[in-house]
Amino acid sequence: MAEKVPQTFANHTRFDPLYHFFAIPVFALALLAAIIHLFAHITSSDFRDNFHAVALVLLASALVVTVLKLRLYALRNQDRIIRLEERLRLATLLSDRLRSRIPELTDAQLIAIRFASDAEVPGLVERALNEKLSRSDIKKAIQQWRPDYSRI
Repeated sequence: MAEKVPQTFANHTRFDPLYHFFAIPVFALALLAAIIHLFAHITSSDFRDNFHAVALVLLASALVVTVLKLRLYALRNQDRIIRLEERLRLATLLSDRLRSRIPELTDAQLIAIRFASDAEVPGLVERALNEKLSRSDIKKAIQQWRPDYSRI
């Protein structure tokens, strides 16, 4: 089994090759082919040709939307789990003063903080709250990266 490369801000984004490099391009090409087919048959006086061409575009469009929405649903579910995990983690790592401010963190801030080591969390949370740091700013501020190899 290949060794995992240490995660950093520069390389923490992940791709699922079957989804990103196969499924999405295949469905996008199918939609493009259906649109080309529609324009090739739009001048036909045969109702069947026109109907089939329109139906093919609608079906291909529905498939593209479905594939994209499935990915979005999976990401939203992962975000919900991460927010829950991070709230629990922060409740154990933060002082009472900062613990009471956990609800002030945005979802994006919570999701970004997951990469911070336990030692960095209190200072980073305080900075995120006081300076209204973005997800990217938080990730860039992390000195000791805590990898998340489960997120896709």
